[in-house]
Amino acid sequence: MGNLREIRDRMKSVTSTQQITKAMKMVSAAKLKKAQDNIWMMRPYFSKLNQLLENLTAGLEIPVTTPLHQSRELNNVLIVLITSDRGLCGAFNSNIIKRVSRLIHEKYSEHFQNGKLHLICLGKKGYEHFLKRKFTIDMGYTDFFTGISYQKCMKISQTVVDGFISGKYDVVEMVYNEFKNVATQIQKAEVLLPISPEKTGDKKPTLKKTSYLTEPTPEHLVKELIPKMLKVKFYKAILESVASEQGARMTAMSQATDNAQELLKNLRLVYNRERQAKITKEIIEIVSGAEALSAG
Repeated sequence: MGNLREIRDRMKSVTSTQQITKAMKMVSAAKLKKAQDNIWMMRPYFSKLNQLLENLTAGLEIPVTTPLHQSRELNNVLIVLITSDRGLCGAFNSNIIKRVSRLIHEKYSEHFQNGKLHLICLGKKGYEHFLKRKFTIDMGYTDFFTGISYQKCMKISQTVVDGFISGKYDVVEMVYNEFKNVATQIQKAEVLLPISPEKTGDKKPTLKKTSYLTEPTPEHLVKELIPKMLKVKFYKAILESVASEQGARMTAMSQATDNAQELLKNLRLVYNRERQAKITKEIIEIVSGAEALSAG
């Protein structure tokens, strides 16, 4: 009887867990819809802004340079990594942590050993991981994604820009998950600063030159658009990460719900088998007792 009670208790526990994972899946699905809407709007805006910048710079006789273009000796490196505040989202966070670790090993191991590698962590999971391993964390943001907004992100991106211009950082890289679909996220590692000539149209343009009537001058517009482009790119990366997180969590909770259903199925089979064996044993005992009485 004790064995049957244990199986029933385990079935109740699995059922309770299944209800939780199913509820979390539904919540993530609702959040994913909103996050997808945000990136579907941001992607064409970012693309058009980039195209406008390329068209403007393609018509300039002398390439425009700003303090954000300044390349210098790599003494201090900053990596901005975007993870999540919560778990239960599959390999979403571990993939970013692995990507950052690989980036450091491949490009910045010497800077790390010399204490010249700095991190800005957006999300509790990445912050806690690298804090335990004694990395130099200049800023760590937890509970950052609650009420996410462009203005909120701009404060961080401006801090990064100011750090680069002042010489605190010589290169800035950003690592995040790009949303592909509900089940797939692509880990991206991109150099934010310095801005390379290829990113502002100083290379030979592949697009046809477009003639604009501008006021003020095209040079002035380009100088204004470059920092704006950088901030929009930063905000886009955060939106991509938010959508990726919800997609990863929805997928993980869906798999957990299915696994719980399969486990319940197996437990029911075991329970029925044990119960049948118990009933059979009791019948045999009754029959044996009756036969013993008859023989007596």
